[in-house]
Amino acid sequence: MNSWMVSAIVGILLILSSSLFARNKVIYGDDNRLDLFEATDGLHLQLAQSTAAQIGNSTFIDDGVSDYYTIKGGTLQSGMNLCADERFANQTAVARCSGFLVGPDLLVTAGHCVTKQSDCDGFKWAFDYNVTDEGRPIISTLLKSSVYSCVSIVERAQSSSNSDDYALIKLDRPVTDRAPLIVRREGKIGMNTEVVVIGHPSGLPTKISAGARVRETAFAKYFVTNLDTFGGNSGSAVFDSQTGVVEGILVRGENDYVYDYDSRCRRPQQCTEDGCRGEDVTRITNIKALMKILANN
Repeated sequence: MNSWMVSAIVGILLILSSSLFARNKVIYGDDNRLDLFEATDGLHLQLAQSTAAQIGNSTFIDDGVSDYYTIKGGTLQSGMNLCADERFANQTAVARCSGFLVGPDLLVTAGHCVTKQSDCDGFKWAFDYNVTDEGRPIISTLLKSSVYSCVSIVERAQSSSNSDDYALIKLDRPVTDRAPLIVRREGKIGMNTEVVVIGHPSGLPTKISAGARVRETAFAKYFVTNLDTFGGNSGSAVFDSQTGVVEGILVRGENDYVYDYDSRCRRPQQCTEDGCRGEDVTRITNIKALMKILANN
């Protein structure tokens, strides 16, 4: 095959591949993502305990005896063709989306992460999917008691007209070893408020990413930030960094990876703090069923 034809085919494949991340995210300024063992903010570490990863059923191997599932899956480098010298390249990457606990058996995520009942049935929600030691980047097991199934979709929205995007789901049993998060019930977050996101960028174990702010609040259903997020962060809780109150759900943003033609691998896209399109966050107050449940408790 002629070299120009090879180049053309590679280019087309890259364009198609990039389109898969159209609702995904990017690095603004410095890369602020931290593993739990790197984080020092006590409030942020506490909040992270109530965040969860959406992971496909086939990833969990159950021997029927152990208290742990064996986790089957590759690294970020192998799964995304990430350049070997990039951060977190050698970590396990099996999560599809992120979510967070808002009631004993209620969890919030992005609407595009749970589109129908089969998304409930085909995935589990795992807490404590995180790296606690720099020398152990591979997660090979998860405690069964920290893994939950989705029973039903309580409320969901995914609108192209107003950009609403959320899902409230019911878990198969109450979560008793960690507290539901506190969420905003009325009003709106202000411009330049410092925010932090906790979730699973590109399917990685839990990452805390602070050092960001609100860039735009004019939209009715969402606000815009410069959080460092990626595909897999969809459904992540976005908090007021100082109070720990959930302000919204990370749902979409700038394309997250660019292709390095010299190294023949992908690298995170870099933007200035005020550059690129920003990262969109659905307002938590949009979830009427959740607001009603909280008002009655």
